[in-house]
Amino acid sequence: MIDLRLLREDPDRVRASQRARGEDVALVDALLSADERRRSSGVRFDELRSEQKALGKLIPKASGDEKAELLKKTGQLAADVKAADAEQHEADEETKRLALQLGNLVHPDVPVGGEEDFVVLETHGTIRDFGAEGFEPKDHLELGEALGAIDVERGAKVSGSRFYYLTGVGALLELALVNAAIAQATEAGFIPMLTPALVRPRAMEGTGFLGQAAENVYHLEKDDFYLVGTSEVPLAAYHMDEILDADKLPLRYAGFSPCFRREAGTYGKDTRGIFRVHQFDKVEMFSYVLPEDAENEHQRLLDWEKQWLTALELPFQVIDVASGDLGASASRKFDCEAWIPTQGKYRELTSASNCDSFQARRLSVRLRDDKKVQPLATLNGTLCAVPRTIVAILENHQLADGSVRVPEVLRPYLGGREVLTPVAK
Repeated sequence: MIDLRLLREDPDRVRASQRARGEDVALVDALLSADERRRSSGVRFDELRSEQKALGKLIPKASGDEKAELLKKTGQLAADVKAADAEQHEADEETKRLALQLGNLVHPDVPVGGEEDFVVLETHGTIRDFGAEGFEPKDHLELGEALGAIDVERGAKVSGSRFYYLTGVGALLELALVNAAIAQATEAGFIPMLTPALVRPRAMEGTGFLGQAAENVYHLEKDDFYLVGTSEVPLAAYHMDEILDADKLPLRYAGFSPCFRREAGTYGKDTRGIFRVHQFDKVEMFSYVLPEDAENEHQRLLDWEKQWLTALELPFQVIDVASGDLGASASRKFDCEAWIPTQGKYRELTSASNCDSFQARRLSVRLRDDKKVQPLATLNGTLCAVPRTIVAILENHQLADGSVRVPEVLRPYLGGREVLTPVAK
C-alpha cells in the first residue's frame, strides 16, 4: 500500500496515478475521508482514556457524595471509552480496506495508456530471414511434436485445455533452462530458493494479487490456500513481519517454482501450443533493497534479463510498460519481448518490476538503520518462464530439416548436444 502520509500531503499525485492506471479516482477521496476518521477517532479515544485514568486516581481519595458522583461519572466515561474504541477500530478497518484497493504510485516516466501504449526502449539481435534461407518456419508445436518434446493432446486428455506434457528432449530442455538460469543468478549473487506453491491469503494479498489480478488466481476454498502464479509471492512474504538490518541489504533471491494461472479473459488467445498455459515452471529474481537504491536495482534486474536472452541468442526488444498495464504493485515495469517468427511479432518473455515500498508496507517488511525503522523496497524480475522460452528457442533456432540448434549456453546442461533432432515416427 502507499504511504498514507504522502496521500494526505499530496492527494493530487495519488489521483493522477489512479487516473493513469485507468482506476477509480474517487477511491482517493474515500480513503482520505476514512483516514481522517481514523485519526480523529484515535485522538478522541486517547483523550477519553486519559480522562478515565485521571478520574480513577481521584476516586480512592474521595468520600461521600463526591465519591458517588465520581463513580457515576466513571461509569459513563467507561461507556464512552468503549464506544470510542469501537469507532476507532471501525475507522481503522475501513482505512485498511480502502488502502488495499489502491494501486502503487505510477513512476512519472511511465508512458500513460493501455496495453498497446508501451514504448520500445531497445532492440537486440537480428531477426532471421527464413525466406532468404529457403524455407518456411514451422511453429513451436509442430517442431516440438516432431522432436518428441511436447504433447498437448494428452495434456488436454488428462487435465483439459492449456495443459501439456514436456517429454524426452522437451523435459531435458526445461531442466537445462532452469539449471542455466539458476547458474547465472547464483553467479550474480542471488541465493537459490525452492519456494512453496501454496500460500496463505495474507501472502497473496500482500503482494497485490487479490485485487484486479484475483480473476487469474486459483483458490483452494476448503483449506483457504492460494496457488501462486509466480514465486514472487512466497519470496516477497519470506521476510514478512521482519525487521532487516540495513547493512545486510540488498538481499537477492532466485526462486524456482511451479506457477498456476487461470488465464481468465484470454480465451481465444494463444490457444495453440504452450505459449499461454495454466501451469508452468519459472525462475524468478527477487530483491530487497534500500528505498533509495530501488531504481538502480530495477536497471540491474533488467540487465540480468538482457544477459540471459542474449546468451540464448534470441532477438528481443525491451519495452517500458504503459501505466494501465502495470498491475497493482509495480510503479514501473520493463518487459523483454522475444521475436516469435511464426507470429511475426515480439512477445513477452521476461518482466522486471519496481514495487518501491508498496509490497513491504502490506507485508510489514522493514529495515533498521542508525536513524529509524522504515519500509524497504522490493523488486522482482522473471529470468526464465520455461514454456515461453522453449517456444522462442524452438522457433528461432530451427533448421530446414526440422531439427533445432541448441544455444551454446545450454549445451553443458544437455550432455553437449548441439542439435535436437526429430524422432522417428
